[in-house]
Amino acid sequence: MNATAQRLRTSVHRRLLSAPVDPRAMGRAELRAHLELLVRDEAPLCPPAEAAAVVDALVDEVGGLGPLEAWCADPTVSEIMVNGPNRAYVEREGRLEPIDLPLDAAAIARLAGRIVGPLGLRLDHASPMVDARLPDGSRVHAVLPPLAPDGPCLTIRRFVARDADLDAFGLGEHDAARLRALVRAGWNLLVAGGTSAGKTTLCNALARAVDPGERIVTIEETAELRLAQPHVVRLEARPANAEGVGAVSVRDLVRAALRMRPDRLIVGEVRGGEALDMLQAVNTGHDGSLSTVHANGPAEALVRLETLAMFAGAGLPVEAIRNQIAAGIDGVVHVGRDGSGRRCVLAVAEVDSDGRGVRTLLRRERDRVVQVGVPRRPARRSADAGEVWAG
Repeated sequence: MNATAQRLRTSVHRRLLSAPVDPRAMGRAELRAHLELLVRDEAPLCPPAEAAAVVDALVDEVGGLGPLEAWCADPTVSEIMVNGPNRAYVEREGRLEPIDLPLDAAAIARLAGRIVGPLGLRLDHASPMVDARLPDGSRVHAVLPPLAPDGPCLTIRRFVARDADLDAFGLGEHDAARLRALVRAGWNLLVAGGTSAGKTTLCNALARAVDPGERIVTIEETAELRLAQPHVVRLEARPANAEGVGAVSVRDLVRAALRMRPDRLIVGEVRGGEALDMLQAVNTGHDGSLSTVHANGPAEALVRLETLAMFAGAGLPVEAIRNQIAAGIDGVVHVGRDGSGRRCVLAVAEVDSDGRGVRTLLRRERDRVVQVGVPRRPARRSADAGEVWAG
């Protein structure tokens, strides 16, 4: 944008802010029409292409995320990372790409504050770090100096509604049928993997095997699951407001869900003491439940679940927690990315009877999945997975 267009943009922006109506209360189409009138009034001889560029920039700045709006509108971008002044990246198909985003430290801080402000959160020197959720489900994390010595950092993990099936994770028809059979048989499954490995998307794909007649209650820190079944109750945690009050944790919601007569529970991600509540839930008749956890593999997932359960502060001995894992968790599905950045199922394992380890059932070897075992645990529901796995 040249200097003349920049001056026009600044002039129109000032008029917009001085108007009696808050422009942020306008819809996007209404805001665009209003800005077009202001631009024509301010510069009637401005070339149409230049005027349109000014209007586009102002719509993004006032009604969107400013210079980030173009990347947020790109369906191939799954994450936007601003690492300080003039250092920004996006993630596409699991790969990081640098982008041209000429923002100084003050502009990044203002942009981050404008994002979280309408959500009742604050970002300043007294509260230099914030987590938030945008109306479309995208997650925002911002950090200011001195916590970020190289300048303000802003990370936006975009929510993209994916209707992926199990074949999107590198599974053949027969292997996908095996996993669906475990879900129908009522196994309690833990989906494990790293950040952005596809845990929630895989959990959503597994849930498609649940009978439409069952009542499902989902509990998430950020609502991302999109289930096709008709009888779904979605619960979402709430962070504390700017005064530090009003928080509702995932653990609170797990307890509330047990009073809602669920047939199956889906806990979007276990991060803390809610692990113990989840284990108690799957040990009290809520068979066929699903959950996700950050872990590097099936065996590591059990160790992490054990550690997280201790965060509940109940004072239970480790052996008691392991017994609950052994009795309540039947299998672990490990998901990750291959060398090309594509998400895929890396392993499926059955939990040992003592809850201390796992026995591998499926394992990815290079570009294919190999069956190395059959389930020994019985079906928790009427459906039986044995026939599908033996075939």
